[in-house]
Amino acid sequence: MRFKKILIANRGEIALRVIRACREMGIAPVAVFSDADRESLHVRHAEEAYYIGPSRPEESYLDIRKIVDIAKKEGIPAIHPGYGFLAENADFAAECEAAGINFIGPPANVLRHAGNKIMARKVLIKSGISIIPGGGDAIRGEKDLIDKAGEIGYPLMLKASRGGGGKGIKVIKSKDELASAFILAVDESRLSFGLSEIYMERYIAGARHIEFQIMADAYGGIVHLGERECSIQRRFQKLIEESPSTALTPGLREEMGSVAIKIAGIFNYKNAGTVEFLLARDGSFYYQELNARVQVEHPVTEMITGIDIVKEQIRIAAGEPLGIRQEQIRFNGSSIECRVYAEDPYNNFLPGDGRIYISQLPGGAGVRIESSLFNGMEVSTYYDPLLAKLITWGPDRETAIKRMSMALREFKLSGVKTTIPLFELIFRDRDFINNKVDTGYIERFLRERRGPVPEIEKIAAIGAIIVDQEKTDIGKRGGRGKTLSPWVLTGRKG
Repeated sequence: MRFKKILIANRGEIALRVIRACREMGIAPVAVFSDADRESLHVRHAEEAYYIGPSRPEESYLDIRKIVDIAKKEGIPAIHPGYGFLAENADFAAECEAAGINFIGPPANVLRHAGNKIMARKVLIKSGISIIPGGGDAIRGEKDLIDKAGEIGYPLMLKASRGGGGKGIKVIKSKDELASAFILAVDESRLSFGLSEIYMERYIAGARHIEFQIMADAYGGIVHLGERECSIQRRFQKLIEESPSTALTPGLREEMGSVAIKIAGIFNYKNAGTVEFLLARDGSFYYQELNARVQVEHPVTEMITGIDIVKEQIRIAAGEPLGIRQEQIRFNGSSIECRVYAEDPYNNFLPGDGRIYISQLPGGAGVRIESSLFNGMEVSTYYDPLLAKLITWGPDRETAIKRMSMALREFKLSGVKTTIPLFELIFRDRDFINNKVDTGYIERFLRERRGPVPEIEKIAAIGAIIVDQEKTDIGKRGGRGKTLSPWVLTGRKG
């Protein structure tokens, strides 16, 4: 089977990533968009684009019926959900299947078991997989909430049963925080994924977040593409990812990879996915969850394996077998990704909105950017504030770090606060360079290094003012519809 068209049920950089993969494969990419995304790059770059409603996700990108109806009406044979929104929604996959549309991801029955974290835990306990101790079923009311917390003890975590990206996750340190955190977790899960099931598990302090990328076809073929170190997080959403992890010995890597493949087999998994583990200080590891979709951080794996994960997703959905066996996979060098968010890292990562101006994008050997940025882009508070993913590769970790440091210095954005200044400091931090990190790293880093922050913020503010003034001067001196050369803007003659 070969798809002639694919509808991409997403937005932003992941929609562009899928669009580019489609074009390389000779497939026509089709976009959908909300009111907020009328001018977005994924709309401009797609072969066709269809309006799906207001900016609020539940009225557009989370509306299953609208998206499936467009694919049916336009005769589009396949839908790629990207990540977030409906990517792990079993009802969405089932609607696609019922309409004769290929869902580029796991089948609905797999999503109902693997994508639902509560059900997945139950299945894996029976199979002897070591999981994070937890409270079993979804929380049903205030008494159940209090009883389960008493059984587990503090600190503990509340987690959404579906979805990912840190949404619907709260750490509870005492009974006093329990009720209010539960309400917030439910609301966040409902807004992000259209579902409100919350469960509970023990919080393991000082652990590392290690995940394994898996690929599986419809013929029983399963491989893993190595691990990613994802310990540097804020609010349980990743900020920096790298592969390989220096925390893993060859023996531990082989053991965890084998468990990841075993878990995929237990669920009869198909397509791309990620098995996530917590690695404790004593070297023991626990299954955390299976993300049944392509991950935000998939580029670091692509950089060290040379395997295009999105293309593999499409081939598997089209009925093709995996084109590679485990023993054929080779890992080359080191890769790191920084997620550039429109957030203020020194104000509890408060998301911001505004108009983005780009004065310089990074480049050079081993540098890759995944983004939907364009000059004058309006950042909306309706969606995740991810602006870009900056990825570097090097023959070793030291080179990848140096290239990332240079790329961050070159990356010049104004109009909103971003996480770039924070990353510049992290990539000079000895603990990071020596890979002494865990999931509490960011909290410690910000607590210990608030000194340089005001100066960085002043520089950013001055830069934004200068850009705005230059744009005003262009209008005054260049006239309507005219632009001045960069030489004029820097005070030199062209």
